Amino acid sequence: MSKSPVKSSSLAGVVSPMIPVLVCALGIFLLSGMDAAMKVLVIAVGVYNTVLWRSMLATVVAGAGWSAGSRAFPALSVLRLHALRAVVVGIVLLSFFWGLARLPLAEAIGLSFVAPLFALLLAALLLGERIQRQAIWASLAGIAGVAIIIAGQFGHATYAEDALLGTAAVLVSTVFYAYNLILARQQALLAQPIEIMLFQNLCVAVILGLAAPWLAVALPSELWLPLAGVTALSLAGQFLMSWAYARAEAQYLIPTEYSAFIWAIALGWFFFDEAVTWTTLAGAGLIVASCLIASRSNPKLSEPIEAAV
Repeated sequence: MSKSPVKSSSLAGVVSPMIPVLVCALGIFLLSGMDAAMKVLVIAVGVYNTVLWRSMLATVVAGAGWSAGSRAFPALSVLRLHALRAVVVGIVLLSFFWGLARLPLAEAIGLSFVAPLFALLLAALLLGERIQRQAIWASLAGIAGVAIIIAGQFGHATYAEDALLGTAAVLVSTVFYAYNLILARQQALLAQPIEIMLFQNLCVAVILGLAAPWLAVALPSELWLPLAGVTALSLAGQFLMSWAYARAEAQYLIPTEYSAFIWAIALGWFFFDEAVTWTTLAGAGLIVASCLIASRSNPKLSEPIEAAV
């Protein structure tokens, strides 16, 4: 769920598009592995403690990178934007990973693909952008894909209620993630990626830390290595995605993002013994197709944007 585009228009053509596509695909693979590792941690210690400790560790890593640079403290107005987006990202993280722990990996990732469709609607409401007719039809198709996935859950009585709650949580996360995309477009004009990463993680850690006296628990020693792995996978994936989007147009790279569904199927089967139903395949396929169509009307809202997640 997160990444940071750099304007590619001035750098497009520097290298063959095939190289950025391959780099982008590698970034998606690393971020998919991060999702699987996060699911393990959430099952072990809960979503609150997983996100809290990961935000604290990411703050330390990002702080080291920031201190090595100009170390210019952001203006108060920019800091407010960092804090606002941190609140939104916090909701995204808590709701998505809470749902991820209750759904098959492929199902959760497939549902999360509807975020660009919500982003198109929010761009119209908040930024006054015009939605083209093809994007409207694509959004309806995406909703139909979600409905197919949900309908398939009723055939599994043993986990239907938990799965529906997980689905609701993932869909809530996609709505807020769509708003996050809008904020990120504003944020990218005012701050460098390392500054965004530092202050966003710091704000998330501070906000979640307010509930620490009641909810926080010490992380078991055997989980610190997986937590460090999650942070490393996230940062490496984000870097590769940023590198790719700085060197190729979005039209080449956006389809690569949906390889996450393939990795989710493989990782879910290998680590969690999760089978993929035909409704998940059909619903996710419809969502992906609708997003590819909608992305033509506003490619910027389909580009991966760093949410420090």
